[in-house]
Amino acid sequence: MQADADQFPELSPTKRALLALKQLQEKLEALEKSKNEPIAIVGLGCRFPGGADDPEAFWDLLENGRDSISEVPPEHWDLETYYDRDPNAPGKMTTRHGGFIPHLQAFDAQFFRIAPREAMSLDPQQRLLLEVTWEALENAGIAPERLNGSPTGVFIGICGNDYWHHLGSGPWEIDAYLTTGNTHSLASGRISYTLGLTGPSLSVNTACSSSLVAIHLAITSLRNQECDLALVGGVNRILMPEISINFSKARMLSPDGRCKPFDATANGFVRSEGCGMVVIKRLRDAITAGDRILALLYGSAINQDGRTSGLTVPNGLSQQAVIKQALTNSQIEPHQVSYLETHGTGTELGDPLEIGALGAVFGTERSAEQPLILGALKANIGHCEAAAGIASLIKVVLSLQHEMIPPQIHFHSPNPHIDWAHLPLNIPTQLLPWPKGTQRRIAGVSSFGFSGTNAHVVVAEAPPIVAIREQTTERPIHLLTLSAKNEAALKALVARHSTWLTTHSQTAIADVCFSANMGRSHFNHRLAIVTASIAQLQQQLATWLTGQPTEGVFQGQVQCRSARQVAFEFTAGARQAENFVDQLYQTQPTFQRAIKHCHSIIADFLDIALSELLWQAPPSSPQYSDISLFILEYALFILWQSWGIVPAAVIGEDIGEWVAATVAGAFPLEDSLRWLAQQQSFKEAAKAIAIGQLQFPVFSKFAGEIREFPQFRQQFKQPPTLPMTTLPFKSYNTVVTIDGSASTHWSTLISTLAQLYLQGVEVNWSGFEQGYFRQKVVLPTYPFQRTRYWIDG
Repeated sequence: MQADADQFPELSPTKRALLALKQLQEKLEALEKSKNEPIAIVGLGCRFPGGADDPEAFWDLLENGRDSISEVPPEHWDLETYYDRDPNAPGKMTTRHGGFIPHLQAFDAQFFRIAPREAMSLDPQQRLLLEVTWEALENAGIAPERLNGSPTGVFIGICGNDYWHHLGSGPWEIDAYLTTGNTHSLASGRISYTLGLTGPSLSVNTACSSSLVAIHLAITSLRNQECDLALVGGVNRILMPEISINFSKARMLSPDGRCKPFDATANGFVRSEGCGMVVIKRLRDAITAGDRILALLYGSAINQDGRTSGLTVPNGLSQQAVIKQALTNSQIEPHQVSYLETHGTGTELGDPLEIGALGAVFGTERSAEQPLILGALKANIGHCEAAAGIASLIKVVLSLQHEMIPPQIHFHSPNPHIDWAHLPLNIPTQLLPWPKGTQRRIAGVSSFGFSGTNAHVVVAEAPPIVAIREQTTERPIHLLTLSAKNEAALKALVARHSTWLTTHSQTAIADVCFSANMGRSHFNHRLAIVTASIAQLQQQLATWLTGQPTEGVFQGQVQCRSARQVAFEFTAGARQAENFVDQLYQTQPTFQRAIKHCHSIIADFLDIALSELLWQAPPSSPQYSDISLFILEYALFILWQSWGIVPAAVIGEDIGEWVAATVAGAFPLEDSLRWLAQQQSFKEAAKAIAIGQLQFPVFSKFAGEIREFPQFRQQFKQPPTLPMTTLPFKSYNTVVTIDGSASTHWSTLISTLAQLYLQGVEVNWSGFEQGYFRQKVVLPTYPFQRTRYWIDG
């Protein structure tokens, strides 16, 4: 701090000391502010019972008040072997039900580059986490491949280890993958390894509160600058009957297979499978990136029950304390919270304790006319244990998004052990509006582990952000890219998009293409669709799926991405009377800026209007025609370069020679334009000056021959001629023709880009969209192609 003050030696020692103190106070204030910086939720992924395989399906289940509990499927265990109504029957459980999700034994190992033998020993929980993490990133519009090497953190709640017990029946069955496939630390570590993430990576086991504790740790990590993005979630898979038998003996499970939080008939919870993931980052970073901000995390807290009347008995005072601390950390008053997603297990002991704690925190400053609304997700999907907290958080985020609070099912008669009359609380049994208004909508989420570890998170609606960006006229044609790791997955992906488009016909075509191109990883089996509207795109995809040739749809498979060497060929075409230059100029900001830059240079020595130079064809003199072609081809080069298509070599003919030499660094742009304006031969000008250091090889096409410029700084000398067939086509296997008379068609440019994409050339999609206003939309996620990987016990 003193060093900053010492920058002002003219000040007296006293004033410098005061300045140093002020600087210290400002930095401490900034540090304190960073502790409360909101965290943005920018992506969701989930797999819950009842067909809730994505956030949209999950909301449909909640909105319609559905119960997703079913009888135990045969692939988990034989129900008749382990069920008995008598809670005292040895080796039996008192329930026939649970919440289950599909694909227990199947997995797309090839997609995640996992060998078949390793996949056999891989815990289904790890498999599920990989899939749902990928889907959450796609939901966020973040291409997973772009996170490689980034300080992204992974925080996973996990406590089950059923597959380990399923595999470990004898030492002769242990292979090299048993530990890595089933150890909890690898649940987070494998995600970091697969995506190449270098931020904090940890697995949390605090039983039922595991995933909400993981959220708390992730918030802390982001605020401490340990990571810039965090993937947070929880998972639970139920393979073995032993824990259900144990919970039955402890009278925790509902014999009728229904979880009824806060109801008079509540008699225990229902065990369920599930997986949820959220993608979070600091709010300021989300705004800068143009992310879809789904909700905000204001703050969180965790604590412990300590000593109670029993190891698994909850502590109402600790529940009060953790909620109060979370509110304090969030700088939120209790009366500002309008909804609370409870832990709500539907147990005789737990429900009254939780309601009592909520009344103590929220009841003093709230009237009966403005009660705190309560909900309990476990009534719909059961208790997902380590994934319960993240499931509740996702429910709240979806409720904020849809501006509705789902009905609480299985709530008919309020629990008589709860003093409802003196508590300003309300449990809705119908879909309840929760609209945006003048006050921020704020919610709390509670999760209490039977280990005694409690967690609470404060969630709020996303801020109203108005994006103000420089806007130009929209281009008339767009490019959509879809890709997969095999042909079957590509067809499934196209089918998903075709179906999605039929129900999202009002979505802007530009946003659909932007979200697909920018927010997805690009695999070797590729489709590129040149299209102008949602209706046309839907028709193109539907036609392609029938196997018919489809206009504007290009398909290809990248064999080796690193082998592509692109050369640009600048032609000597004559300017034609077309309006395509004007259209490209009016609808492409990068192209327009390059044109204006060149015109500002020639304005010093030529008196000609931009309109006459470019799109009054033919120009008034051959001199102007040469300059016009040069400027057009130069601007097209700048455009291609902004799209990430950078040549490894350039070749030019006639005026194209000037452009090729200029973009390679042989001549300054200003000199090239001046010489053209003074009507000098290309080679005479080249002899007159020293050639600059070339950025890439330059070849000149003359009389059917190819001549190479010198690769180093020296006076121009005539090189030996080489046959057309050897250079550049032998060394450069992709050639982009830049023709000022033809390449100014949008259809030509987009179709060429599509072909380059199919050949594996890496496109800078951010540069492709530069200057346009775009918004991320949620598109269908990758269709995993699963195969059975299972070791029968």
